[in-house]
Order: sequence, then structure tokens, then C-alpha cells
Amino acid sequence: MTRVYLALGSNLADPLHQVDAALAALDALPATQRIATSAFYRTPPYGPPDQPGYLNAAVALETQLTPGSLLDHTQRIELEHGRVRKAERWGPRTLDIDVMLFGAAVINTERLIVPHYDLLNRAFMLLPLLDIAPEATLPDGRALRSILATLDTSSIRLWHT
Repeated sequence: MTRVYLALGSNLADPLHQVDAALAALDALPATQRIATSAFYRTPPYGPPDQPGYLNAAVALETQLTPGSLLDHTQRIELEHGRVRKAERWGPRTLDIDVMLFGAAVINTERLIVPHYDLLNRAFMLLPLLDIAPEATLPDGRALRSILATLDTSSIRLWHT
């Protein structure tokens, strides 16, 4: 089994419902078990400011799936929840599931980059990740906690229902 960390985000169509439904879908993945879920956070949009704020969270999975197979499953879950991929990057979305870390693997393919290509700049990914993996490191050994300490987290709040 490989420990995998995913980032979940939503800012359309009832984000709390979207993320809860995504968690249920992740729980149904073959050869995979969800072992931890972070708190839910309310974060400002990353990218175009003229969109609603996001609900962001992180999950830890233990899986026997390959990185490509896991990506296939997470993209299917996104589509089932109304995700529409547009040319505009960082726009509003019903559901976004990103692979942040896949064990100690470094992956750089056309479909998947792990560690996530912009993880080191995204407090909204790192804060929930460190909720469930406070000692998490990059494959090169750098502590994610020290990277988060360099980022502005002042606009991130707990999501209260």
C-alpha cells in the first residue's frame, strides 16, 4: 500500500455537499482506504478574484492503485460531480481533486505531476495537508511545515456549517 495525499476543493453548487460526496466516492475506490480527512477550510479564490471562495480539504489514502489509475478515478469523480474543464485556469468549479503526494514518488508525465506542481505556493493545500500529516515532507526531504511557514495563511478560515 502507498500513502497518498489528495487536495479537494469546491466553490460551486453547494461546496460542502460536493466535498462530502467526493469523500464518499473516494471511500468506494477499489484497493483503497481513506485513513484521514482534514478540517474543512474556507479560502479565497486562487486566480480570478471574481468567483466565490472555496471549501478546501485534504485526505490521506492508503492505496494499491497506480498513480495513473488513481488519477483516472479522481477525474471520473470530478466529472460525475459536474466538473467542466475549461481553457481558463483556476476558474470556479464544482469539484477539484488533486494528487499532492504519492508516497515518495516523483512523477512528471503529461497527465500527472507529483509532488503537485504548485504545492509549495498554495497555503490552501498545505494547511489541510498538515492537519493530517504534520510531519509530511517532499520526496527530497524538505519539511512541508517549514514551507507553509513562509506563506500567508491570514485569509484562511475554518469552514463552519
